[in-house]
Amino acid sequence: EQMLEARARLSIAIPATVLIIFVLLMIHFGRVDRTFMVMLSLPFGLIGGMWAIYLAGYNMSVATSVGFIALAGIAVETAVVMLLYLDHQIRNHPPSNLKELAEVVMHGAVLRVRPKLMTVSVIIAGLLPIFLTEGLGSDVMRRIALPMVGGMITTTILTLIVIPVIYYLWEGRYFNQPKENNHG
Repeated sequence: EQMLEARARLSIAIPATVLIIFVLLMIHFGRVDRTFMVMLSLPFGLIGGMWAIYLAGYNMSVATSVGFIALAGIAVETAVVMLLYLDHQIRNHPPSNLKELAEVVMHGAVLRVRPKLMTVSVIIAGLLPIFLTEGLGSDVMRRIALPMVGGMITTTILTLIVIPVIYYLWEGRYFNQPKENNHG
């Protein structure tokens, strides 16, 4: 009965968490496009977390759901930082064509490689002791930490590769618009 009640609460808490994240991002960015770019980190984190749970032979539970909620916060934070770096590069080095845009976006993404890898390494290293210890509550803690570790791996790929590509495609549409004819 308690498990059913917990699942019912999580069926409200998880969508509410996603909605709160969306609203906070809209307030922060003030733009739907940036908000959706950041929200893309959630499915990628979910994929990694689900694979980790599957490979470990676990089932979805209250503990794994808590891990996914924690993963959502971390994934969104790293995507926000990537977008801030990309926007900063665009402001400081305004491109005049698609080639320059690609260079600026690539440079902005490269600036994030080391900090992102360091962040992921620290998070995973901080969670590793949970997997190596035995004792009271260790199984529950593993179920919380596992989706975070799996999701951090896939979120890293998203943040370093997919978000810059989507950013380039989105910003590049301005360079593909036909010039207005002023001779008319």
